[in-house]
Amino acid sequence: MLRTTRTALLVASLVVGLAACGGSRDTRPQPPAPVAAAPAAPAPQPQPVRIGLALGGGAAKGFAHIGVIKMLEANGIQADVVAGTSAGSVVGALYASGMDPFRMQERAVALDESSIRDVRLFSGGLVQGVALQNYVNTEVGNRTIERMPRPFAAVATRLETGDRVVFVRGNTGQAVRASSSVPGVFEPVKIGDRHYVDGGVVSPVPVDAARQLGADLVIAVDISSRASGTMPGSMLGIVNQSIAIMGSNLGRQEAARADIVIRPQVNDIGPASFEQRNAAILQGERAALAALPQIRQKIAALERERAAAVAPPPPAEPEPVDIDCGNSWVRRLNPFAKEPAC
Repeated sequence: MLRTTRTALLVASLVVGLAACGGSRDTRPQPPAPVAAAPAAPAPQPQPVRIGLALGGGAAKGFAHIGVIKMLEANGIQADVVAGTSAGSVVGALYASGMDPFRMQERAVALDESSIRDVRLFSGGLVQGVALQNYVNTEVGNRTIERMPRPFAAVATRLETGDRVVFVRGNTGQAVRASSSVPGVFEPVKIGDRHYVDGGVVSPVPVDAARQLGADLVIAVDISSRASGTMPGSMLGIVNQSIAIMGSNLGRQEAARADIVIRPQVNDIGPASFEQRNAAILQGERAALAALPQIRQKIAALERERAAAVAPPPPAEPEPVDIDCGNSWVRRLNPFAKEPAC
């Protein structure tokens, strides 16, 4: 019995000892857990330069805008936003809808002038403009202005007040019609309780409208008529030249606010000379080609400015420290230098 009891006590002691060994914790110091390095913050990237086109008015001379856009895109320069006045609003709407310049040229060549000129006799022979409105809406796929792939603005003049009005939403064809309603040739366009006429009266080259769309760099295309010293040969020519003379000062002031001004040589093309559309397109190509070096220079300068604005600042110069050399103090300009200061 006593032997059995001793045996049981011995077994119990062994069990307790093993349990104590198994439950003991390693109290030795452990190496610190590795800390993952925080990912480096990506370097800030400069915002790309937003290029805006400001397409001026000039009736049939507006075909030159197609040549300008064609040459710019052929050289890798695409506008991010486009604003147009009068004929510039027609071309601008097609471009903003996503139509490429080669397609625009095809449509221009195929255009029948009579299809956009709906003369209404009882209004004194004025063009109503509904045909132009329908033509534009068909070409842009009946998109409203705010649904255009490229931001677009059409500039018109409010007849009651003479104020500049910039259409950036709503019926695209109607806005273009208002922008293109040359006084004395087109009927004023009524939208709501207001009436609108050609934007060239107050903004022949819509640079400011392009800026309002967010353009950082504005390329203006000025096709306005210059007084030639001769009498225009048609009523449309008289009206067009009169508007150009009235708006010449405003046009010069606004064009001066552009970064680049392209002026195709189209002054000899009449405002109703649709048969010279190919010549106008060619002049637009030539003028844009001549302006390419200046355009690239301006873009590069803006890109450098933006890159410098987001670049990290240079490291600060270390502060000098004073070293005690016993009988004198020596100023070490580089506190990180390893050579002795004394």
